[in-house]
Amino acid sequence: MNFPTVHLGLPEWVADFLSSRSTKLPAIEDRMRLAIDLARENVRHGGGPFGAAIFDLRDHWLLAPGVNLVVQSGNSVAHAEMVSIMIAQKSAGSHDLSLGGVRRCELVSSSQPCAQCFGAIPWAGLASLVCGASARTAESIGFDEGPIPGNWAEELEERGIRVTVRVLANEATAVLREYVEAGHSVY
Repeated sequence: MNFPTVHLGLPEWVADFLSSRSTKLPAIEDRMRLAIDLARENVRHGGGPFGAAIFDLRDHWLLAPGVNLVVQSGNSVAHAEMVSIMIAQKSAGSHDLSLGGVRRCELVSSSQPCAQCFGAIPWAGLASLVCGASARTAESIGFDEGPIPGNWAEELEERGIRVTVRVLANEATAVLREYVEAGHSVY
């Protein structure tokens, strides 16, 4: 029995988009603005309104961008956070981004991670999570974020993952609203 091979990759526009920008971003707001800009540009190219990026906390260099590829790929796991985690892991040559227990990678997401992405964060070996729009906001717009524990941030903090929320939340929320107002499919 033959089964199809599954391939996920960033859209071609991402490389061009990043080529004109600095990818060393010491300020947390600049790192979040990149995730939000990826989300906005993804919508412009027919994708979902979510963007993410993984940075090395030692020098704040971009390690892996991510955009939501759910609709284009027909794959419900292709969330921006998951895409950036997969790219970072492929680049690192390991499923464990702590690379020997020294956690140094930060995931910056334009929106609070859904249930799926929440589960992947500790398993990926990330040191830090930075979120823009809240899950409550995404749900109020119509997105299904899944069963996330009410104390989700504390759950991650207990595992040694620093959590920062609502960074440029209004800008991140604007992308979600623009997506819906343009008549795109909410999934």
